Amino acid sequence: MGRGDLRDTEWVRLEPHLPKNIGRGGRWKCHRRVINGILFRTRTGIPWRDLPSRFGKWQTVYSRHRMWSADGTWERILCAVQADADAAGRIDWSMVSVDSSICRAHQHAAGARSQPPRVDSKRTRPVQHRRDEALGRSRGGLTSKIHLAGEGRCRPLSLLITPGQWGDAPQMIPVLNRIRVPRLGGGHPRTRPDHLGGDRAYSSRRNRRYLRRRQIKHTIPEPKNQQANRRRRGSSGGRPTGFDRHRYARRNEVERTFLALKGFRAVATRYEKRAYVFHGTVTLAAIRVWRR
Repeated sequence: MGRGDLRDTEWVRLEPHLPKNIGRGGRWKCHRRVINGILFRTRTGIPWRDLPSRFGKWQTVYSRHRMWSADGTWERILCAVQADADAAGRIDWSMVSVDSSICRAHQHAAGARSQPPRVDSKRTRPVQHRRDEALGRSRGGLTSKIHLAGEGRCRPLSLLITPGQWGDAPQMIPVLNRIRVPRLGGGHPRTRPDHLGGDRAYSSRRNRRYLRRRQIKHTIPEPKNQQANRRRRGSSGGRPTGFDRHRYARRNEVERTFLALKGFRAVATRYEKRAYVFHGTVTLAAIRVWRR
């Protein structure tokens, strides 16, 4: 077993959630060796063609990662890992923070064809295809942005990939709507944290109205221009927003979550042309963070 490969205990927990066969054409042989190859590439960021021969053919490793990114296999595994942690009481719902981080896109990430991924819709639900491929241009070149909701123990609950120039505030609601942790004992999945934290970029009337409607307590500082606008409107501007400095200090937890994710070189720098493949890479890194 090489450094970074799946341990026996990890493989026992992971194997039941993997696809059993490919339908027409027979069965897959060794999932474990292929997953170790995907993990090796995610951790090192090397080109797929340069994978060591101990993982088998690089085409097999890449095609399986691309297929499982398109059909939602990595997302289902992440939900299963989160459900196990929630059943054991190892998820800190007392403080969930939202934030975003820029990922520089390699020059090889550009130039994808404008066509959706080909998946078997009868077997699985395909991931939504982005026509913009979540690539944006700025002064530094091509970038992508990872929007994340992290729990109190520095592990991701949900994530979203957008172009690098997109703002943070409009993506808060989509990120929170992606939080769905199943309950092993039955019942509806948990979708609502006890408390939410975010920086000034998430302060907007729309976001605060959404949080109040879902009865989610939140600690989000109000920018000075919004404070001045509220005072200028008088009584119609509403009451001042509450702010707890001690809770706001816990916002570093989501920053440490990004630090753990960007320890994987294929996450810190985007090499994939397709947004759904990069989303699968980040999801696999999140699974690894949860299994540590």
